[in-house]
Amino acid sequence: MSGHSKWSTIKRQKETKDQARGKVFSKMAKSIVVAVKAGGSGNPETNYKLRMAIETARAANMPKENIERAISRAASEPANIEEITYEGFGPGGTGILVEVATDNRNRTGQEIKNIFEKQGGSFAPGALAHNFEPKGFILVEKKGQIDEQILKLIDLGVEEVEEGEDGIEIYTSPQELFDKKTLIEKQGFKVLESNLTKNPKTFVLVESAQTSRQVAALLHALEEHEDVENVYTNADLAKAD
Repeated sequence: MSGHSKWSTIKRQKETKDQARGKVFSKMAKSIVVAVKAGGSGNPETNYKLRMAIETARAANMPKENIERAISRAASEPANIEEITYEGFGPGGTGILVEVATDNRNRTGQEIKNIFEKQGGSFAPGALAHNFEPKGFILVEKKGQIDEQILKLIDLGVEEVEEGEDGIEIYTSPQELFDKKTLIEKQGFKVLESNLTKNPKTFVLVESAQTSRQVAALLHALEEHEDVENVYTNADLAKAD
């Protein structure tokens, strides 16, 4: 079963349809600022978190000057920006993790709580994080014989490989993400996306189309919040539109 679940596919398709590039770039710029502060350096060679943020921005075609501007801007941003993870349940008993970067913990926490409640969910601090584990994620373009591609990728020593809707999905340990991505590209594969993710250990299958739409609406509402950096779920939206 796909670790990214149906939601990742829905999200990518929606971002393409909406063409909300300005908002996406704004969030990525904030992630870069946070990474500089967290790592204490604007050098991606020595700041792993910054390196990941830059890779993600490049994969989304964020202009180089925007990336450099965000790194420079880090020096003037408030020093009290902190990263927080919120946990909650969505419709159908689905689990959701929300990673935010904020300079006002109380305001952001209340706003995220309100989103959960308005969309039929609830806050559940401390109840879900144990079901998610950090992973490196690489999406490779499908081309030619899929089975042959998968076998070649397995031979490269990655942890897990499977065919997804948008390409071949590969999972590694977070520490190996850069090395495996480089190795995969050297073998002639086209990498469409690479980032750090949190993979659910178990999934909740949502069989009702109505519940699937409700879960997707909650996830989208969370993604839209200006302080939200990442949203992860264990929902398998089998009947999501």
